[in-house]
Amino acid sequence: MKHDTVERDITDVLGLPGKGRTVVSAVGAGGKTSLLRRLAEGYVRRGQQVIVTTTTHMMAEPCPWFLLEPSEEKLHRILTEYGQAWVGTPASQGKMQGVSPEFMEKIWNTHLPVLIEADGARRLPLKVPGEREPVILPETTHVMSVYGMDAVGRPLEEICFRPERAAFLLNKKTTDPVTEEDIAFLAASEEAGRKGCPGNAVYTVVLNKADDDRRRSCASLIRRRLMDMGVENVVISCLGGPEAGDREADGI
Repeated sequence: MKHDTVERDITDVLGLPGKGRTVVSAVGAGGKTSLLRRLAEGYVRRGQQVIVTTTTHMMAEPCPWFLLEPSEEKLHRILTEYGQAWVGTPASQGKMQGVSPEFMEKIWNTHLPVLIEADGARRLPLKVPGEREPVILPETTHVMSVYGMDAVGRPLEEICFRPERAAFLLNKKTTDPVTEEDIAFLAASEEAGRKGCPGNAVYTVVLNKADDDRRRSCASLIRRRLMDMGVENVVISCLGGPEAGDREADGI
């Protein structure tokens, strides 16, 4: 097993091709938007335009590359000027939601990489999806399942979105603390982290918020557990997004 420690572009770290159809769906909790932001910036740095959108809800930031109307002309203008366009329609509480199927078709027709926030977690570090979650489009080529390392050692009811579902899968109480083994189990589960993942999509677990020695140690243990369970694509990341110097190279 090769362990790559050379710092490289974030899109390379996650095994995303520079050419061809790439559709990334970020699911789970603990930093999906930060991950997509870093990925978008990575594409822009390599001179590749990229589109970011959502199939659920995400915050609409006051940035000039956010587009909250179905204007193909404005989409191309933003892409030309900024290299990235975050596209959605207005929603409540300063959020945006997905675009219409008609405008989504225009996005597909650009043949650009598309990054999608496909799950919601109310900014909690851990999530188990509900019956209709996550919302992963069939065009997805890569699924990134995100977990916050600040969940370890804390009660499920405190840090998990849908803690009752998590407790059921883990055979625990909602008052029980989360362990590294719990996160590994959920990340590998077809009823949790892998739920709705297309069979031909590349599945990667992102262990985020590993921003101190204790959390990095927890993340390393989870990665070893996942490798034992057959999940080879695991990235450890800090608060600002995945670090280019810490990944398992095989299978990515």
